[in-house]
Amino acid sequence: MDGTAIRSRIADMLRDLPEAARSALVDPVPPRNLTDWSTLGPECPGALFCPRDTAQVAAVLAAANAAGIPVVPQGGLTGLCGGARPIAGAIALSLEKMSGIEDLDEASSTMTVLAGTPLETVQRAAEAAGFYFALDLGARGSCAIGGNASTNAGGNRVIRYGMARDLILGVEAVLPDGTVVDALSKLIKNNTGYDVRQLFVGSEGTLGIITRLVLRLHPRPGCTHAAICGLADYDSALRLLTGARRKLGPTLSAFEAMWPDYWEVACAVPGVRDPLSGPHANTVLVEAQGTDETVDGPRFEAFLEEMFEQGVIEDAALSQSIGDVQAFWGVRDACAEFKTTLGPHHAYDVGLPTGAMDDFARACRTAIAEAVPGGRSVFYGHIGDGNLHLLGWQPGASSQPGQALDEAVYATVRDFGGSVSAEHGIGTTKKPYLEHSRSPEELEVMRRIKRALDPNMILNPGKVIDA
Repeated sequence: MDGTAIRSRIADMLRDLPEAARSALVDPVPPRNLTDWSTLGPECPGALFCPRDTAQVAAVLAAANAAGIPVVPQGGLTGLCGGARPIAGAIALSLEKMSGIEDLDEASSTMTVLAGTPLETVQRAAEAAGFYFALDLGARGSCAIGGNASTNAGGNRVIRYGMARDLILGVEAVLPDGTVVDALSKLIKNNTGYDVRQLFVGSEGTLGIITRLVLRLHPRPGCTHAAICGLADYDSALRLLTGARRKLGPTLSAFEAMWPDYWEVACAVPGVRDPLSGPHANTVLVEAQGTDETVDGPRFEAFLEEMFEQGVIEDAALSQSIGDVQAFWGVRDACAEFKTTLGPHHAYDVGLPTGAMDDFARACRTAIAEAVPGGRSVFYGHIGDGNLHLLGWQPGASSQPGQALDEAVYATVRDFGGSVSAEHGIGTTKKPYLEHSRSPEELEVMRRIKRALDPNMILNPGKVIDA
């Protein structure tokens, strides 16, 4: 269908929309809605809607479905895989105006929120009420909770609290035909057949658009302790992880490993301070969140002392204040500034058996260097939950060889039996490599679900999987 026909079809759809839904149309389309945080370029949609309530979402979807016009959902636009990037001739539907906390139930430890609410807003509302919402990631101030749900986001504390789907008790979602599915349960135990909410969590807006969520809250930690540990090798990191699980138990909240290539680049970022006395073969950030300083502080120190005595740790810096904890995380979060310090690069987010990560890093580093002349890479990640991040780039290149980097990385992931996406989603950038991590039978189940819920294939077409 050519551009004129598409514009005509959208114009016809607009005329048929109820006035209440038509008022959600935004024209012209702001530049921020033309792409997400992926390396893909901007694309202008045929129209942009910013609904203020579920009824408007349902009306727009019903009209688009009847007219056969694709719809691309958008939240905070912080995704790295192109999942929210518009499609030419499609409607972009942004939930940015559907933001706010609707209910905080202390008895059930739940919070009901609109899907466009920024993650940081959710965190602060929980803290103000004496609770803790455990999902946390670097884009907390920009990402929307609905997008976190649709990609099943992970973040820094999965080792203790689980992924986004573990923190979501209920959802309200709108199907492609405009049907509103109310699955806003506050129940932890709800063993009544198929778990409908989980169809929408992690499906990246291809089955329905999440409009509301019931979130699970935890008690707010009473104290936090952290240490940066310098280690002789990756085997020591594995021994440290085992020791942390045994000695810190359920208080262990983060376990972040950084390879020397990452550490060097991170500590060169302005404002980042190296807390150790020298470089190490592997560096780990360990964090524990407890409830009683008089008990949890000595426990954390005793754990570190034991690891020193066993020769696991070569050097360490122990937090003395919450400011120290934040400074330690500053090294781990310095990757947010790498676009400035390194220039253009490609970011990868893979799932691997924890014991294989160092071997994978060596193999992947070699694969990148062979695939791209002068290719470089850095490695870091949440190894306590089997999630490794890496960046690959060709220094000095006017444009980055994205496909060559992708093929080198994902072929290595396949060889190690890993996942091409641990927490960032599939979108369009990882879609060609989905079969590296999913069996033909799994992919067919996904296609059948897509065809059942979206028979006209209007929702986020070209993302995740083709039906």
